[in-house]
Amino acid sequence: MSTASPINPLKILISAYACRPNVGSEPGVGWNITRTLAQYHELFVFTRSDNRPAIEAELQNHPSDNLKFIYLDPPKWVSWLPSAQLPHYYFWQVEAYAAGKRLLETQTIDLIHHITYVRYSTPSFLSRLQRPFIWGPVGGGEQAPKAFWQSFSLRGKAYEILRTVSHRIGELDPSTQKTAHQSILVRATTQDTAVRLKKLGAAHVQVASALGLSQSEIDQFAQQPEAPSSTIRFISIARLLHWKGIYLGLQAFAQAIHTSEAPENCEYWIIGEGPERERLEKMTRSLDVVEQVKFLGSLARDKTLQKLAECHVLLHPSLHDSGGFVCLEAMAAGRPVICLDLGGPAVQVTPEAGILVTADNPAQTVQALKQAMLTLAGNSELRAQMGQAGRIHVQQNYTWEAKGKQLAKLYNNYLNSGVAVAPTTKRPSK
Repeated sequence: MSTASPINPLKILISAYACRPNVGSEPGVGWNITRTLAQYHELFVFTRSDNRPAIEAELQNHPSDNLKFIYLDPPKWVSWLPSAQLPHYYFWQVEAYAAGKRLLETQTIDLIHHITYVRYSTPSFLSRLQRPFIWGPVGGGEQAPKAFWQSFSLRGKAYEILRTVSHRIGELDPSTQKTAHQSILVRATTQDTAVRLKKLGAAHVQVASALGLSQSEIDQFAQQPEAPSSTIRFISIARLLHWKGIYLGLQAFAQAIHTSEAPENCEYWIIGEGPERERLEKMTRSLDVVEQVKFLGSLARDKTLQKLAECHVLLHPSLHDSGGFVCLEAMAAGRPVICLDLGGPAVQVTPEAGILVTADNPAQTVQALKQAMLTLAGNSELRAQMGQAGRIHVQQNYTWEAKGKQLAKLYNNYLNSGVAVAPTTKRPSK
């Protein structure tokens, strides 16, 4: 077993409902964290049965003695439910608890860690086992500030209401409250989620992004060429949904290029598809920026990276992202990021690597985005400085290797500090 001193090898039970190699989003989080942790600790990983073909194919090419996957399905009477949806996930947790009890009869497990799903308002029943339990990172506590709801479509308003109700119902679940209470540590993806978790009764909460990049991805981004200087290009890469805030970016861009401060040639490229596209295209016509704005649709990853390399600044005005892979990717590519000082991007992007815009209301935010765009459009030296700072920040803090090592040390630190199973009788005061 290969370990790096002073990390002492442990036996860890990992809950990773979403876990699949060579993909992004939550399955990628589950896979990359467990794969990296296996360099330091012996892992027993609970995941869904439909992840098995992809996992075993990858392990055949890159075996690991420290990775033992245990594939689970929910009880047969709910097996008809679609996987990757909340009811399936909830009942899968029931099976995970039973499997955990069986595992503890044959293995001396030092610690249990729930990694995916990254959702704070749904419980992990493994927290009920008598072992130190770490939950997360979990997210979902972020909300678009209420002042922005007036600018949403009817579909957008309905979505926000249903999303909020869903999370509040989850918070009322005694099992969710018990998960928070039983955790020796809860890792929240954002400060907003941390606040919700403390209200649930979590005694120890740490804000930490769930996302990362592999070293090979970072090396690939570092090789991206500099964007041509003849035209200053901003780019947004996102699903075209109301809460991604592209409409704010469009308004800010239109105001920016219609000022005397703007460079002669500016463009705004938008990569992605979604129900807001028609509304956004109509907005470009009303704002008189049809010639400067390009809707490129959904592109394959290699094409997306190519387009990112042709642009100077990532504009990411999302109103409630728990994470935001695209911000990490842009920083790794040496591109400054303009984002709102909200949610996951506010955790990932430093003031040295981009401009974080306060979001109090739509009018104020559009003005602040406009000023940020003008600042970066007119200052190539600042763009270069921020791009270099972003690269360093990602390399030091957001490789899966760095995140895995941090977690491996965290386990040792908590166990060596004498932290035991969280109390079961008395809830901490809120």
